[in-house]
Amino acid sequence: MSKVRIGILGCGGMAGAHASRFKVNPDCEIVALCDVSEAQVEGFIKRCLSDYATKPAIYTDPAKMYAEAKLDGVAIVTPHTLHYEQGVQALEAGVNVLMEKPMVTDSDQAHALAAKVKETGKLLTIGYNTPCTPEFAYLRELIRSGELGKLELISGWLTQNWRKGTRGTWRQDPALSGGGQMYDSGAHLFNSLVWLVEQQVDQVQAFVDNIDTPVDINGSVNIRFASGTFATIVVGGNCPDSGAGLMLAFDGGRVEVDGWGGSWIKIWKNGQAVKYPHITGATGNPMDNFVAALLGKDDPKTSPLNGINQSELMDAIYESARTGSVVKVKAR
Repeated sequence: MSKVRIGILGCGGMAGAHASRFKVNPDCEIVALCDVSEAQVEGFIKRCLSDYATKPAIYTDPAKMYAEAKLDGVAIVTPHTLHYEQGVQALEAGVNVLMEKPMVTDSDQAHALAAKVKETGKLLTIGYNTPCTPEFAYLRELIRSGELGKLELISGWLTQNWRKGTRGTWRQDPALSGGGQMYDSGAHLFNSLVWLVEQQVDQVQAFVDNIDTPVDINGSVNIRFASGTFATIVVGGNCPDSGAGLMLAFDGGRVEVDGWGGSWIKIWKNGQAVKYPHITGATGNPMDNFVAALLGKDDPKTSPLNGINQSELMDAIYESARTGSVVKVKAR
């Protein structure tokens, strides 16, 4: 293919980030947009694509978009609980999928969607930010190589004024969001965690506080991975100051990294600080990686397996919070 023909399903706020990256990528063109009303799509074009050379076709029915627009790929940027059915629909229509995070909100759906990807032979990537950075690529290879020894402990935190910022939106409606801050912005940290560890979750204990809303705002989670690595993650959605970090403790060193965007990394080895390592590669994003993967110019940075690991973790988090018990994840 000369240029990747891209559609965007869902024209809300986050779709603007997708459009802004696709429209400057010389290897793709945005040819179709779809949402529940033409007015919604027209408003999106006015906000985000008024300077685009060719106005994308407007749709309110995804099936009609897939039948007419001859898409190579679609970015699904809709409320979380809609992802599974919309992902299956796109794959069955022969369209490759970039799924905004989280991939789905149920681990059974995660396994079923992965099976559908295998059945159709299409590509599905997830909109994780940190795997597209050279810092995270470097860190995962550091873990794989064993250069710092065994990965024993991980501690992570994320804060954001999420409770106030999402009040009155679908993000605080469990029927559409699947959960609260931990499933939304908190997913950045959990996605980074499972992508780095590359192991199935074994056991989880979690506490949440909804702070008088329908969904979780604050959460504290203890995790044991199948490899024996322990992780503790706290997610705060009622803090006016945003930030995120991860600390990884090995038996031969320590790493600290930006858990949200992978913009910085610090390394200690055998008690000594390591000068900032020479890390090659430009910082990318999930949209450019999706296009490059379709053209065979790059490997996909994420896969349905990442979505499975994250979904199993989230199911266990919410079950533990509901029951007050440690949850054992079924081995696969």
